[in-house]
Amino acid sequence: MAEGADKESKTEEATEKKVRDTIEKGKLPHSREVALFASFVAILVFIVFYARDAIVGLGMFLSVFLEKPEDWPIDSGADVILLYRIVIIEIGKALAMLLILLATAGIGASVFQNMPQFVGERIRPQLSRISIAQGWKRLFGLQGFVEFLKSLAKLGFVCAVLALTFSGEHLRLLSGMITNPYEYSGVIRSTAVDILTVIVLIMGAIAAADIVWSRFSWRQDMRMTRQEVKDELKQSEGDPIVKSRIRSVARDRARRRMMTAVPRATLVIANPTHYSIALKYVREEDSAPVVLAKGQDLLALRIREIAAEHGIPIFEDVALARSMYKQVSVDSVIPPQFYQAVAELVRIVYAKKKVS
Repeated sequence: MAEGADKESKTEEATEKKVRDTIEKGKLPHSREVALFASFVAILVFIVFYARDAIVGLGMFLSVFLEKPEDWPIDSGADVILLYRIVIIEIGKALAMLLILLATAGIGASVFQNMPQFVGERIRPQLSRISIAQGWKRLFGLQGFVEFLKSLAKLGFVCAVLALTFSGEHLRLLSGMITNPYEYSGVIRSTAVDILTVIVLIMGAIAAADIVWSRFSWRQDMRMTRQEVKDELKQSEGDPIVKSRIRSVARDRARRRMMTAVPRATLVIANPTHYSIALKYVREEDSAPVVLAKGQDLLALRIREIAAEHGIPIFEDVALARSMYKQVSVDSVIPPQFYQAVAELVRIVYAKKKVS
């Protein structure tokens, strides 16, 4: 019940990050039927193009071996081993192309489904692989039930194909037993090709359906709950609480940096209680007045207090302070539209310094 409820709660499609992480772990959709289909194709190709020559060559070797046994002494263990090696080599030559075709088909089936990649996660020891509960789930879960149905369908299909084939060919096979062995091999080959052709066609349909099912099942298994999507979004974009705390710390540091810069200001422009902008202008250093600090409400009052403590002139201009506060940035020169107004104030500051 818990597992069913958990699956029912997974209503959201897997995110790109979930899909990417799953692929990186090597958990890709894979159909066993594609590999089986490719193997049958390889066997069919071998029988159609290579089996006759391979079997004839092997038959000629065995015929010589059986007709002239005196040419193959077995007086000692070494003779037996040598004879064994020769027989195995000849059989290997006959089956070499079949083995090559099967290996090529297996590799091709895997590459067709997913590009090969090295995944260390797949070879890492995991307790879940020897878990009785996980094994029970694989055997008797939905995936296990589907695999059982496929195996049952394949068994029934093979039995039906063999029954139909031999029902139409049994007389031909029986009559061929009293003919020339070479001609009878052609009968067997033709029958085998017919059987394999039908098997390949049906297995192709099963493999195509299984590919669709494996990808659908893979997507279903990766579905996420709404809470999982939210948690992943938090991880990818950052926890809002943490981000808020970081911004708060950054603002505090910026305020402290501004406050330490106020004593270097040339003048402060203020809207009596709401806004304050501290400016620095040194003819030999600055091309235009630079904003050292700006603040609103309590921060504006603190800027004025520091300015008063260090004897920095404070000019109260409501319109100018309000307008500058919205358009200037700390550690940047003021915009050109304020040059004239600020220049008048700077002139007053320098005039007072000359008088003093």
